[in-house]
Amino acid sequence: METPFPHYEPNGPNDEARGPRLRDIPVRLLVPNMITVLAICAGLSGVRLAFEGRFELAVAMVLIAAFLDGIDGRVARLMKATSKFGVQMDSLADIVNFGVAPALVSFAYVLDEARSVGWIAALLYVIAAGLRLARFNVMAERDVKAKWQSEYFVGVPAPAGAMLVLLPVYLGLIGVEMGRTLAFFASAYTVLIAFLLVSRLPVWSGKSENRVRRDLVLPVILAVVIYVATLMSFTWETMVITAVAYLATLPFGAWAWEKKYGGKWPEHPEEVREDGLPVERH
Repeated sequence: METPFPHYEPNGPNDEARGPRLRDIPVRLLVPNMITVLAICAGLSGVRLAFEGRFELAVAMVLIAAFLDGIDGRVARLMKATSKFGVQMDSLADIVNFGVAPALVSFAYVLDEARSVGWIAALLYVIAAGLRLARFNVMAERDVKAKWQSEYFVGVPAPAGAMLVLLPVYLGLIGVEMGRTLAFFASAYTVLIAFLLVSRLPVWSGKSENRVRRDLVLPVILAVVIYVATLMSFTWETMVITAVAYLATLPFGAWAWEKKYGGKWPEHPEEVREDGLPVERH
C-alpha cells in the first residue's frame, strides 16, 4: 500500500532498486534513533519547564537529555545499528541538548537579570557549543587519527560543557540568593565555559582506560554506588561538587599531556599527518 511518507533508508537511498520498497527495517536500527528523539524531547521540555518557573524539573530534563544524547551512539555500536541517518540525527540533536537547552535554562533562571549581557553570554555559549561539535565531527571523520585522540579531547567536550554551564543554577537551587550582581558573575562564567569549549586545552577523555585492576573493582563499584546515592539524596549539592571537581581536574589533564607528549597543540588539531601525528606549522 502506498503511503505519503518516503521509505526509511538508514544508510541512504539504494539506487539498485527502483519503485516502492517494502523491505522491513530491523528494530535494532530504530532503537538508537528513538533514544536520540527522546533526548531532543527531554531537552526542549526542559526549556519549557524553565520558562514556566519549574527549574528543578527543567535542569533534570536537560541533564537527562545530555545523558541520553551521550549514550545513543554507544548503544548503536553495541547493537551494531550504526547508520548514516543516525549519525546526522545525533549531530543535529547535540546542538539542542548540549547548546540551546542549557543556555536557555540558565538564561531563564539567572542570566536574564543581567539583561543584554546575560543574553550575549547565552548566545556565545550556544555558538561555542556548535563550533565545538563541528570540530569534533571533523576530527572523528578522518581516516588517519593522531595517537592522542584516543586519550584526549581538544577543549572541554560539549556534554561536559552542558553540565558545567548550569553551575549557577545548581547554586541557586541549594539556596544561594540570585541577584543582579550574581547574574553578571554568572554571565562571565558562561563566557568562560564557552571559551573552554572552543579552546585547544587538552582534556583527558578516559576512553583509553577500558580495564580496571582486580584490586580496584570493588572500590570502584562502591564509589559509583555512593555517588549515585548522594545524587539521589542531595542532587544539587552533588552536582555543584561534580562541576567544581571537573573544573579542578582540567589543569592536571594539560599537565599530563605536556608530560607525555611534550609540546603544544598544533594550530589546527583536526589536521594530522599520514603517520597519525599532528601537523606542525612554523
